[in-house]
Amino acid sequence: MSCAAAWIDPPTMAHSRHTTKVFDSDLQELARVVAEMGGLAERQIAEAIEALTTRDSGRALRIVAADATIDAMQRNIEARAVETIARRQPVAGDLRQIIGILRIANEIERIGDLAKNIGKRIVAMNGEDMPRRSMRGVNHMAALMLTQLRDVLDSFACRDVAKAVEVWTRDQDIDRLCTSLSQEFLAYMMEKSVAMSFGAHLMFCAKNLERMGDHATNIAEAVHYMVKGETLLRERPKADFTSMLRVSIGRNMRRSDGSCVYRESVP
Repeated sequence: MSCAAAWIDPPTMAHSRHTTKVFDSDLQELARVVAEMGGLAERQIAEAIEALTTRDSGRALRIVAADATIDAMQRNIEARAVETIARRQPVAGDLRQIIGILRIANEIERIGDLAKNIGKRIVAMNGEDMPRRSMRGVNHMAALMLTQLRDVLDSFACRDVAKAVEVWTRDQDIDRLCTSLSQEFLAYMMEKSVAMSFGAHLMFCAKNLERMGDHATNIAEAVHYMVKGETLLRERPKADFTSMLRVSIGRNMRRSDGSCVYRESVP
């Protein structure tokens, strides 16, 4: 069965009856707009990372401006969904599909906001240079995030619960990388105090990518709910310890000029 056909007659609901054939059409149109919205969010992320790599403020400003399109699409989906509920009065599994679509559209809108935030950080960096090693780490994290988003959108289109759960589980890989990069950026800031502002912006960019991963897992949970009719009961695996990083100053860590040597650690 194709992904498009799955919207009309998903495997787990082969014997269910849609309220009307018109409802099928409404549902397919909502799914199409969600897929378009997801594709736009993907492009925003890729553009944001490219702008960060090249320190292109003009490109970053275009990313910030383009977020309004994603916001408008989310509002459009919400309005259409409410209208569909009012007109078709779906129940049971049909109503669950609408609720799931609303949840997914909201998560994609939040991902777009986070891409916009990266764009704002790039502008604030004002062309400052970045260690190549750090940029490689950010690029790797962005690649993982984009794979997560593409896979979860595929799971939505095909109603593939197994793929959705796989995305849900893999999120901890992004968490670990975010923690590692945050440690690296802290060390860089402590070594070069003049780079404090730049390092902070870079840390927030990495954290924004990590939060995008969280929203992708929320989409995976919505797909599971839409197909299975129940939420994932077990606790989501997490490996993000950035909130627990600390900078320590010890008595024996004073330089001869009186300044302090810092070290970061994870409990």
